[in-house]
Amino acid sequence: MISLAYDPIFTDAIIYSSLLVLLSMGLTLTYLTTKVPNFAHASFATIGVYLALIASRIWESSPYVAIPIAFVISGAVALALYTFILKPLIRKGASKAIQMIATLAFDLILIALLNITADYITKNYQIISREFTLRSYDGLFMDMPMILFVAPILIIIIASTLLIILKKTKFGIAMRATIENPDLSGVVGINVRLVYGVSWFLGGGLAGIAGALMSMWFQGDPNLGALMIPSIFAASIVGGFTSIYGAIVGGILIGMSEILGTRFLAGEFGSWLIAYRPLIPLLFIVVTLLVAPRGLTGINWYRVRRLFGTRN
Repeated sequence: MISLAYDPIFTDAIIYSSLLVLLSMGLTLTYLTTKVPNFAHASFATIGVYLALIASRIWESSPYVAIPIAFVISGAVALALYTFILKPLIRKGASKAIQMIATLAFDLILIALLNITADYITKNYQIISREFTLRSYDGLFMDMPMILFVAPILIIIIASTLLIILKKTKFGIAMRATIENPDLSGVVGINVRLVYGVSWFLGGGLAGIAGALMSMWFQGDPNLGALMIPSIFAASIVGGFTSIYGAIVGGILIGMSEILGTRFLAGEFGSWLIAYRPLIPLLFIVVTLLVAPRGLTGINWYRVRRLFGTRN
């Protein structure tokens, strides 16, 4: 039994924010290369959710076993989206709007396949495969759930590794050059399509890891992606959509605001407000696009400090 010596609301906020950081980093990685908002990104996480279910309920193992598997499979699905759908569209000169719609169509296909998978699991293994959670399969550390420690630590490790790759390795240099000028990068010998493919694989893989972890605290369902996508986009937009640092800050800000903000408002005005929690990321998107379209990373903080310094 999990100890009640900690506040479950803060536990929710820490875990949810950590997972949102992973998801927004993955979305930012894919957007940095192709400049296409990927509406299928949240469904990559749902793949991880169901792999964790299979690992724990069918294989009778720990859901943590699903983390590397989810990284590979979700990454492969993301790579397939880029290779077989977006890449041909880019080659034919399709607009960004057409490419974005293509990701939405791919997402609908994924959701259908996930629903089929859920029905198959229920029919053949007599396992609840909708609105399930794997909390009972998580361990304890200091009388608290392991996921409370694993999620933030994993985020720190992954974010640090990713930033080192982008700043210190040849691939990172090639990726940054491709982001700045893909045509010139191709001229100097950089394999632009390979850089794009690796970026999409990594982005999808990060979403898969987030999904595998998510199953141990939040409810899993084939339609989870449709519920998560506004929060993921809000985190990336607030972060600037072009910065890994921004994705980290945006994920923490949106995650904490959703959980703690909902609790505060429900305490002040009544529990009926809990149903309106999905409005919080949407409000962040609207306000950010109106006030700071380039997100937090696009704000000239020096000018802001000077402005407030002058007023004081």
